[in-house]
Amino acid sequence: MNKINVTIQQTSNPTILKFETNTFLTKYESFEFNNIDDAKNSPIAQQLFYLPFVKKIYLSGNFIAIERYDIVEWADVQNEVSTQIEDYLNTGGIVIESSSENKKIPVTIYAESTPNPSVIKFVANKNLVHSMFEFTTKDDAKVSPFATALFNFPFVKSVFLDENYVSITKYDVSDWNDITMELREFIKSYIENGKDIVLANSPEITKSNEAFSEEYFETLDDTSKQIVNILEEYVKPAVASDGGNIQFESYDVESKTVKVILQGACSGCPSSTFTLKNGIETMLKEMLKDKVLAVEAING
Repeated sequence: MNKINVTIQQTSNPTILKFETNTFLTKYESFEFNNIDDAKNSPIAQQLFYLPFVKKIYLSGNFIAIERYDIVEWADVQNEVSTQIEDYLNTGGIVIESSSENKKIPVTIYAESTPNPSVIKFVANKNLVHSMFEFTTKDDAKVSPFATALFNFPFVKSVFLDENYVSITKYDVSDWNDITMELREFIKSYIENGKDIVLANSPEITKSNEAFSEEYFETLDDTSKQIVNILEEYVKPAVASDGGNIQFESYDVESKTVKVILQGACSGCPSSTFTLKNGIETMLKEMLKDKVLAVEAING
């Protein structure tokens, strides 16, 4: 089992700090505890309430948010709290004691078309994963029971997961009108039954998540850093709404060529070439002037 890491994140409220983990702590549920009695079904929250400055605790997805009393500043105690949470989780500590293992979770799923006619985006009212995953074969999907189950449908070609949605690419032999309802109902039932979407802390997932870690970003040259920041701020939100993702691959200073990886609905999309040349390439040329001459795509 890989180590669970805790990252400290500021919030807009100076009294509340988020402690984010690289795995899910709760399954599609959120909890709020006002005192130690409220937290009777959460051993980790009970332990944190023994800290005299803890006023309120929130648990949701992959984070614990703690509201403090004014008797301390977060700067003085945040590292100790982070270490306490990390140590607790890595020794197998329980986050939530479930009162019913088979309790169904109300889930809403809707299907959304994308610019790629081979891809449909299925959106849930719950977060499914804490980072992006793309699987192009059943063997690739061994770290995701959910994606593995989807590959059992003969018409599923690839699976892309991000936050609260899954984008599914089909083979051309099937028509969306014939299979959309079946997929929607399967996804809804799977999530309602609380089954694992991805396996926690698997080596493959950890490796993919580290691809754009802060440490990796710092190894890039200045132009590459600028390109990554532009893609993150201006391009990613747009392609994410279409069920896809774009990822920086490389920048060649000699040819002034940027290579990007297209994933999800963007991969193999007929309109992606137009978007790449008339959207992303034009934007990078305008913002970085003579540093960029061309953008090339690699389908993920």
